[in-house]
Amino acid sequence: MSLDETRKDEDADPLMVRSVEKAFRVLEAFDGVNRSLSLAQICANVGLDKSAAQRFTHTLNRLGYLQKDPVTKRFELSLRSLEMARHFITANPLVNRAMPYLLHLSRETEETVNLTLPDGPDIVFAARFMSRHMLNTDVVVGTRMPAFCTAPGRAILSRLPPEEARSLLECSRLQAFTPQTVHTVDALAAQLETARRLGYATAWEEFFPGDLSVAAAVLDQTGRPVAAVNIGVSSARYTAERAEEVLAPLVVAAARSISQASSPF
Repeated sequence: MSLDETRKDEDADPLMVRSVEKAFRVLEAFDGVNRSLSLAQICANVGLDKSAAQRFTHTLNRLGYLQKDPVTKRFELSLRSLEMARHFITANPLVNRAMPYLLHLSRETEETVNLTLPDGPDIVFAARFMSRHMLNTDVVVGTRMPAFCTAPGRAILSRLPPEEARSLLECSRLQAFTPQTVHTVDALAAQLETARRLGYATAWEEFFPGDLSVAAAVLDQTGRPVAAVNIGVSSARYTAERAEEVLAPLVVAAARSISQASSPF
């Protein structure tokens, strides 16, 4: 669905509270690129007039979700905005049940271990145990990535019905992030079939150069994928063959254990 179609659908929803939607649009305007915004920039980025932007930023500032520099008058997200992520993590039974297995896997391998959750054609990092080798330090809990070119995304897609997985691929923004990125629907469908047969998925330097990743899906009681466990290592320390040989059995075992521990949710 396009942005225009989404907005038309929202306009047709009589229960939609527009002021709440606009407040969240203000908060979502801040990211790694736009860490600090002036009122004029918020107006331009969110599509609000100056009066509305003043009201929303003032309210969010009073509530503690935005902070305002008294000198520059620029706005930033406050620490309180981070609490929303904490509330999600502590309230999510799957994430909580996965933590002991992820911690064990991290200690056993001394490599980077992640739990990711599916969200349409994307995955979102819900837990992350960093290795001392520090791969991709810009990836934190809450980071969103496309599913098609990541091992956890492929692991999740591979356990969906093939027609559903293909539909998600077709609505993804398929692009080459690196020279190694597989980004055509047919080639990806073939990779998903391989992952379905093996019980795990791989991605070799397809989103980040130098990143080798192996992942397996976590399933609910119906056999539907609800998450993925992956281990990421550096190509400076592993070959793809060695990473697959060593890591695949570990992620498969961890994902199976979490699936069993989390059923029923």
